[in-house]
Amino acid sequence: MTSIGATGLKLGPGHGDPEQALAALAKVELVISDCDGTLLYTDKSLGEPAKEAVRNLTAAGVRFTVASSRPGKGMHSIVETLGVQSPFAAFNGGKLVDPAGWKTLNAHWLPRDAAQTALESLERDAVDAWVFIDDQWYITNPGGEYVPLERRTVGYDAVVVKRFEDIDLDSIEKIVASTKDAALLQRKEAEFQDTLKGRAMAMRSQTYYLDITHPLANKGEGVRELARLAGVALENVAVLGDMGNDVAMFDVAGVSIVMGQACADVQSHATFVSATNDKDGFAAGLNGLLAARKGK
Repeated sequence: MTSIGATGLKLGPGHGDPEQALAALAKVELVISDCDGTLLYTDKSLGEPAKEAVRNLTAAGVRFTVASSRPGKGMHSIVETLGVQSPFAAFNGGKLVDPAGWKTLNAHWLPRDAAQTALESLERDAVDAWVFIDDQWYITNPGGEYVPLERRTVGYDAVVVKRFEDIDLDSIEKIVASTKDAALLQRKEAEFQDTLKGRAMAMRSQTYYLDITHPLANKGEGVRELARLAGVALENVAVLGDMGNDVAMFDVAGVSIVMGQACADVQSHATFVSATNDKDGFAAGLNGLLAARKGK
């Protein structure tokens, strides 16, 4: 792959018309970015290059917002630091939030039977499960390997319960399966995509996290709704991401920019490939967009 024009970005596999890709990039009016693994470094920090790139983007008249698998409360710091004024998507698009007053605009809950099926299966395979209801997350194993990471990611503690049956299973917005056994998690993803088909989505947001949400709680639907709220045609939306759960938004947006560390399959869905997130691939993506606008 070779860099395209002054953007510094590489054309994604399967996107063979650089002129068409550049033209689409130059007319973007709304940018929607994934957070973990894209906007943020791997250590979950927000770098100065990313902050500056967002400032330059908004100064150029292009709106910016975010879409994440995180709960809304876990996105507050990012939204406030970057001065996001447009609605944003939490829970992989399962909840839309207006930062003006932090009002919920729309939400999707897992069907109870799907939640029970997933939780019982995870318990059988001794995979840690977390349940998210609104901005709260519930766990049964406080010693779980990834609990400290999630606490640092979302910025607050979980509620420990003896069993998930003790909470309201009709109000679940997301279940997360977490394990360091990446192969097992991949198998659980395939299992749930079969057993929960039509009732829930199951997609990994990290190699160690598997998100289970309502069928409409995906980033593709989230991007559609965010674009509608902004009054921007999907062809004039650019999205940035790095994982399989970002492919749904790659497939609906006019332009997609994938981080360099993404696997080959995810890269194959993107218009452009940037540097890795830890090498400021997010900032490079926005800077490439701005360069394309200047050259149009």
